[in-house]
Amino acid sequence: MSGLVPALGALHPPEDDMNDFASTPKLTLLPAVDVAGGKAVRLTQGEAGSETSYGDPLAAAGEWADQGAEWIHLVDLDAAFGRGSNTAILRKVIKQHRDINIELSGGIRDDASLEAAMESGAARINLGTAALENPEWAADVISRFGEAVAVGLDVRGTTLAARGWTKEGGDLWEVLARLEDAGCSRYVVTDVTKDGTLRGPNLELLREITSRTPKPVVASGGISSLDDIIALRELVPLGVEGAIVGKALYAGAFTLAEALDVAGD
Repeated sequence: MSGLVPALGALHPPEDDMNDFASTPKLTLLPAVDVAGGKAVRLTQGEAGSETSYGDPLAAAGEWADQGAEWIHLVDLDAAFGRGSNTAILRKVIKQHRDINIELSGGIRDDASLEAAMESGAARINLGTAALENPEWAADVISRFGEAVAVGLDVRGTTLAARGWTKEGGDLWEVLARLEDAGCSRYVVTDVTKDGTLRGPNLELLREITSRTPKPVVASGGISSLDDIIALRELVPLGVEGAIVGKALYAGAFTLAEALDVAGD
């Protein structure tokens, strides 16, 4: 498989390096199932209209389950863009995979959508736009549900993106400080410019965010190779708890089983 053949010098790394890496805590991987129009899709840089369809979301989730996924990142893109919902399909995915933790995201912006998400059986929900546009409501949700709530920070540079990445959502560091004050338990950080591009994750952004919060961070966007997963695993001691993997899996750059192996599972 292209990109997976090690350089000659890497065939026999020093034993100390291997031991150091083996002792690094594992990186939790969350294969993504993004749903639009009832299909599993991937976007490029979060842009509506850039979808590549990968078929049935139930089949996609089943594939990741068969390869050993402990988590699935399940997104309702239509709800995120404010153009409809895929609630019935998402509920089927969650019901079919009760033995897997589901992180549910997309369009959770008010009491009704929050209640539906909490009742869906998902292990964790992600707040996105609501955390930017309705901070008092988001702070209340965070205080009520604690570990069951993560906040998605979707970033271009240091500017947050909202409404399915179609509008600006404020300064990253100001919003992060506010969420820290609210007691947010976890952040899902996406570099929008990297998402769906297979150009590698933004390691510097992740280092900067983990230096400003003691809370765990889940990385998203740009993973293209097993080397990228290794690089993210090296950030686990800094606070990067997990990584969402999308297009690289669907494009066959590597299998989830291979990714889980280098992530430490």
